This record gives sequence, structure tokens and C-alpha cells, in this order.
Amino acid sequence: MSRIPPESPVQAKVPFHVLSMVGNEQAYVDRVLASGALMGGGVHTRACEALLEHRLGAARVFLTHSCTGALELAAMLCGIKEGDEVLMPSLTSSSTANAFLRLGAVPVFVDVEPETLNLDPALAEAAVTDRCRAVVPIHYLGVAADLDGFTALANRRSLSLVEDAAQGLGARHGGRELGSVGRFGAFSFHQTKNLSAGEGGALVVRDPDDVPEAEVLLDKGTNRRAFFRGEVRRYEWLGPGSAFQPSELVAAFLHAQLEVLDEVTEGRRATFARYGRRLAPLGDAGLLRLPVVPDRCRTNAHGFHVLCADEAERDGLIAWLSRAGVDARTHFVPLHATPYGRRAGRAGSSMTVTEDAARRLLRLPLFHGMTETQVDLVAEAVLGFYGHDHG
Repeated sequence: MSRIPPESPVQAKVPFHVLSMVGNEQAYVDRVLASGALMGGGVHTRACEALLEHRLGAARVFLTHSCTGALELAAMLCGIKEGDEVLMPSLTSSSTANAFLRLGAVPVFVDVEPETLNLDPALAEAAVTDRCRAVVPIHYLGVAADLDGFTALANRRSLSLVEDAAQGLGARHGGRELGSVGRFGAFSFHQTKNLSAGEGGALVVRDPDDVPEAEVLLDKGTNRRAFFRGEVRRYEWLGPGSAFQPSELVAAFLHAQLEVLDEVTEGRRATFARYGRRLAPLGDAGLLRLPVVPDRCRTNAHGFHVLCADEAERDGLIAWLSRAGVDARTHFVPLHATPYGRRAGRAGSSMTVTEDAARRLLRLPLFHGMTETQVDLVAEAVLGFYGHDHG
């Protein structure tokens, strides 16, 4: 294995992620600024929600200030209370756990499947106790968790299924859009996601019976929306809630991005496929583990990751790529292994796969508009690290 830095380092850096303007962002933002109505809930907010509702077949979609906010709403709508338990992977963002912790729940961390690095439904079921109220799979880097398995688990054990689809917009499982299968789904429009408004999120509500309570929670615990629709005589405070809605400027930027979601997704899939072809010799030789996309899944190519032999090799590859002008990155520190995670949650299974993957995982640059030349530059640098012909 070659570990000698390239003699002629590439000058043009390949960034890990680039936020792209993909359509009418400037025009829509200018329109909002000209109107002077910057608060949320305007034309662009409703346009975003309508586009997502149509795509997902949801009873309702609500834009939120973040995916964290969407998950917090989902937790409240699930009726999570002090002492309840919620099943989730440890290989995820702290937001997945925080949304339920803030209501007094205990995160129960369960190991992931080695192929997809998504929550293992069999291990999740084995971790169910009489205090469990919800199961929250994520869709790691845009590859679907086993939604058939989790739907069956939720039905058997009377759990709410909440999809943390922060990385899943535009991906599918068995023909179904991610975020549309569980009782609730949560999307992220953070700067690093496939579509972005810098910050932002969305709550997907599948059951119409959950919509009225969601409206109250979203509007600071009031019946504001029902009042403006003329359904009630008084606009008043009904219970708990918060200010979850983003500004109309965020919605305007996001509206333009949502209009070209399919175009963006197909471009990312092409980049993902090119990485796979270029790095296949390393996978075939057993030097790297490339992403696995099960037959029933259609990824949105949120990311392209590799698993190295061990942590030392992974760190060496990061340094090598950096010298070649490539910004490659690790990912989540497993929540159960963090100082707060050890205090606030508990492990519901052995975490062998999670811990092993976290030590060996490396994400390569992938963004909208990434050129074939950039992909090839990254691939050739990876191949060079392992002493393989770049052909």
C-alpha cells in the first residue's frame, strides 16, 4: 500500500460540500424583500408545503425552522412523557435524541445493520420494553432503513414510527418516498443537505387526525390557523407550543430549490454512480467497503462513504486526500459513546457494528454541480493511496 504523498499536489481544492443556486432563488428572495412581509406563512411557505404534500401523499406538511424542530414537534405529537423510552440508532445526529430528551424520554440506542448502517429492526424489537413509545430510524446518507420491518414492528408493539429523514429527501424504499411512511417524518434543509435554505426543516404528517394538534403546537399553542380560516370565533391560547415556523425569506429560497428536486437528485445519483465505478477495483480487492444500496432502495445520493480497514488507515487516507486538495470527512461520533449520551440514554443492544463503522468510515465530497473531473480527481487520489492504477 502506497503512503507516499503525491509528488505534485493538486492545486484546486475539491470541497466537501457546496451550496448551489439552482433556479429562481434570487428572484423569489427579491420578491419577498420587495413585499416587506418577511414573517413566515406566506406564499412561498405554502408553495413549499404544497409541493411536498403532493410528492409525499401526506395529509399535511409544515415547514419548520430546522429538522430538529420538526423532530421536536413529532415527539410532542407522539405524546412522549417523562420516563418513556424511544428506540433509535446511535449513529445519528444529537438532534434525533434531543427531540425526545427534552420531553423527559430516555433514548435507547440500538445497533445498525452492517450493510446500510441503518437501525436494525430485529435488534430494535429485542430492545422494546413496556415503556417504549416510539421508534426513530434514520436513513443513513440517503439509503432507506428497512421501512417494512419498522412498520411491522410499530404495528406489533403499538409504537409510533417517526422517520428521521434529514438525509432522505428524494430517496425511496419500495417505490415509497422516504419521510412519507411513518406516522411522522422529518426533513432537513440545512446547508449540507441535498436541497438547502441554509437552515430549515419540514414535518410530514401522514394521518389527518394529527393535523389539528400539529397546527396548535406550530403556532405557539394557539388556534391561530383555525381562526384565520373562520373555523372559530376567537384566536386564543389552547396549550403548549412554540415558534417553529421559518421566515418567508427561508421559504422563498427553499421554494426555488424544491422546484428542481428531481434534477438535483439525478445529478447527485450520477456522481454517486461514477464514484462507484471508479472505486470498484478497491472494493473488488477487499481494500475498501463501498456503499451498499439494497434492491428495494433508490438512494438520493446524499453522500458517498467508504469503510477503511481500520482507524489508522482511515486517518492516513484523510491526510493523503488533504495533501491532494480533497476535503474528505469522518461522520457521527456514536451518541452512546459521548459523555452526555452515556448519562442521558442507554444501549439496548451490543453496539459492535456502530462502533466499528464509526472508526473506519470516511465520506468523500459530493455536491450538486460536482464535475466528472472533480470526481475523477478524488477517485484517482484514493486509488493512489492504495497503490492502484488510475485507469
